[in-house]
Amino acid sequence: MGNTVVEKIISLHCQEEVVPGKVVWVDIGLRTARDFGGANVVENFRRNYNEDKVADAAKTFFTFDCVAPANNIPYANNQQICRDFAYQQGIKVFDVDQGIGSHILIDKGLCLPGCIAVGTDSHLNLLGALGALGQGMGDVDIAFAFKTGKTWFEVPETIKVVVKGKLSPPVSAKDLTLAVLKRLGSKGALGKAIEFYGEAIDSLSLDGRITLASMVTEMGGIVGFITPNKEVLDYCRARAGKEDIEAITADPDAHYCQTIDIDIFGLKPQISLPYHPSKVVDVDEVEGERVNSIFLGSCTNGRWEDFKVVASILKGKRVYEGVMFKAVPSTREVYGRLLKEGLSEVLFDAGVILTSSGCGGCASGQVGMTGEGEVQLGTGNRNFKGKQGAGKTFLVSPATAAVSALYGRITSPDKV
Repeated sequence: MGNTVVEKIISLHCQEEVVPGKVVWVDIGLRTARDFGGANVVENFRRNYNEDKVADAAKTFFTFDCVAPANNIPYANNQQICRDFAYQQGIKVFDVDQGIGSHILIDKGLCLPGCIAVGTDSHLNLLGALGALGQGMGDVDIAFAFKTGKTWFEVPETIKVVVKGKLSPPVSAKDLTLAVLKRLGSKGALGKAIEFYGEAIDSLSLDGRITLASMVTEMGGIVGFITPNKEVLDYCRARAGKEDIEAITADPDAHYCQTIDIDIFGLKPQISLPYHPSKVVDVDEVEGERVNSIFLGSCTNGRWEDFKVVASILKGKRVYEGVMFKAVPSTREVYGRLLKEGLSEVLFDAGVILTSSGCGGCASGQVGMTGEGEVQLGTGNRNFKGKQGAGKTFLVSPATAAVSALYGRITSPDKV
């Protein structure tokens, strides 16, 4: 019997037989800690390993993205603890001006198809967009990975998700992602890997693949793999400066614990209702509800493609009076491109607040919190009660966010 993608990747990094349910020790390609949890990783390392060196400083990184720059003393202290430890150990720090750590690993050519990366980020599994295995772990586990370059995995079973149909604008990767989440629910992939297939999946750009892979966490999944196409492979080769990069693909006779078909024919723009990401309906069903604020950004929808869509909708127009629109690029690279190609001016003229790159409204109030009674449309991946403040957050696509910002009410982009 053949192997699934996750079984093949784990096999590349361990010396044991790899079968679902078995616990195996693996060599880790990349080890990261962010400002959330990073100081605890340092504390655990020092407590358990004294003044030892990390296993491989060249494969070890800190990324500061949750509160960037720090707007409170605890985060400022935590970041400085990590900086001091990094200096002592010779570790690279992607500081508060660089953006979301998982995206940096992609754009810097550090993470490649077949790689295994671990870190303190629960959405590090978005690296499945490249065909890589990313895993968020606790502080103690990451400290151990820093010290040894190894960790253990229980090999997961794999679900095969086949999406039938095509995406037709204004329906986007985010709408597709919410439709998949609606079908699987918050526990439909619990403890499992997912492999995504279908014409709509193949047509996704790298940015769209990141959107889908980033919300596998909200499906309960370990990781969601999308087979890299030529565009993605060429991107990885260019960023890494290597030509010998190939996709890891499942064998034709690989065993799946479940196969799920999802038909997206006639799919409309989707929206996730408070307070759970999987509570998804058509935007039409809640159209007309007043909106107080908008958040564009996060590891799910803070890429160049997302900003380009929003700018195309807002160009020459103004955000509805009384609506606060906050936009946070995922990385410094995205921010720079916005400046160089004039999209930042378009957003500014439309009344958008553009801030430095990072997780933004998805984490710790970096770009502000919602107040009681406030209704926010966000392009992130979670809308749990209290996560972004006392208000209510709906999850939407960048297009739905932009169009709703113009009207001051939830509005489907297919109406414009």
